[in-house]
Amino acid sequence: MKKYIKYTVLFAVALMLLNSCKKFVEVEPRGAFTETGYYRDATEAFNGLVATYDILGYQANNFVTKVDVSDAASDDNVAGGGGPNDVTPMQVMSNYTLTPALGPQDSLWAAGYQGVYRANILLAKLPAVPMDASLKARYTAEAKALRAYFYFDLVRLFKNIPLITEPVTVDNAYDIVQATPLAVYAQIESDLKAALAETNFPASVPVATEAGRLNKGIVHALLGKVYLYEKKYTEAAAEFKEVNGATPGQPSATYGYNLVASYASLWKNANKFNSEAILEITHTSKSNATWSCLTCGEGNILNIMVGPRNYNILAGKTAPDYISGYSFLPVTKNFVDFSHNDPRFRASVANLDSLEKNGIVTYEKGYMNTGYFIEKFAGRQSDKTTGGGEPVLNYPQDMYEIRLADTYLMEAEAIIVGGGDISRATALITAVRNRAYADGLQHPVAPTLQNIIAERRLELAFEGHRWFDLVRWGIAGQVLGSKGFVTGKHEILPVPLQELDNTKLKQSREWGGSL
Repeated sequence: MKKYIKYTVLFAVALMLLNSCKKFVEVEPRGAFTETGYYRDATEAFNGLVATYDILGYQANNFVTKVDVSDAASDDNVAGGGGPNDVTPMQVMSNYTLTPALGPQDSLWAAGYQGVYRANILLAKLPAVPMDASLKARYTAEAKALRAYFYFDLVRLFKNIPLITEPVTVDNAYDIVQATPLAVYAQIESDLKAALAETNFPASVPVATEAGRLNKGIVHALLGKVYLYEKKYTEAAAEFKEVNGATPGQPSATYGYNLVASYASLWKNANKFNSEAILEITHTSKSNATWSCLTCGEGNILNIMVGPRNYNILAGKTAPDYISGYSFLPVTKNFVDFSHNDPRFRASVANLDSLEKNGIVTYEKGYMNTGYFIEKFAGRQSDKTTGGGEPVLNYPQDMYEIRLADTYLMEAEAIIVGGGDISRATALITAVRNRAYADGLQHPVAPTLQNIIAERRLELAFEGHRWFDLVRWGIAGQVLGSKGFVTGKHEILPVPLQELDNTKLKQSREWGGSL
């Protein structure tokens, strides 16, 4: 924590990142501000809120994101790239050779606590800001929900983490200790429930002006997910039903969420903030990102990372307009064999091996090449930025943190495991499958946990869920043992070594520590 706190206690760092990509944000602050002299009015409070939102799309300078490292750790992908030392945190996560000194933990810890820090500052300052009371109440609800989001990631990734709910000063930074996971989850629940109880926190937001901003529908979905991880199945099912609506496959009466008709359309940039999107992390091609600061840009770096290297369409041939990328996260043969007969396969997987064998394209074989790439997130020439900055860092595809098919399947899981209404669980799974097949027929499967496991793998492929799911179900060792996963160790990441230096924090027992 020492290195992190020394960095973040200078609030100017937070405020210099306010040019967020969220549609509702039009803030372009100039210069640096200190925390002491800030929060003088509603505009500055809004700026602080934007700074907190900005961490939702965190991408580290070493290319680490929550999605890419969790994909690399799963059975659906390998790290890939240019060689065994290319983006080392991804490589060691993929083959489970990470250590307390080497892995993605530094970046993911920093992302979570930057978000917590900014939320805590905003919550501490808001009471004294002279502004409209209803607006202040809304900002407070948003900040609490955001803090809960960041803590949910942190506790799932690290388990043994500090629980900080007030701004940290340099004087007390070294005296912080870790809380129990139970206490962290209790705080997460408290923050989310407080947001939902706030009458000035909207049920939904206008997409044209506030797309990407939290609302009660998002918070219900997040609280349901938290309950599911806590194995509070009855509570989880209730929260998800609030989001999913009374009749699976029909628009939710309260929030309007509805499965889009075409699965493939989910990945089109023209289809941002569609009816299925619940929590969408936005990116833009107009942030002018450069190599000098990856964390400062708002483009989606996954688009360039997963594209095939030196991709070339041969003369006279017609092929997808993929950009030449860095060949990270090749799709495993295991996933291809599992999914190739499913109608979602072509929208999820790019078969470069077939295109090359048929004399349509050529490409360079990267590290651990399988011939299969992530179709969902492959960057496209048609999406290439026309603005400034480095083009490869300015691709605009958004990422779904939570979407409706995900909450359908999570509700069905909570019902099945928790002993709820099995007919509703069947209807939820069937709605997801019917949309996938899109042939007007019914495609039900038995409402079992095993079928939920299979359906989540097919529906949510490469979206960053698989590794977390395997750990949550307690089957990660069984599924990932061939990659090096050790049960009782690799379910969490080690606390970064730099956070243990001259602090009261302790390493987790799973990683040789005493906590």
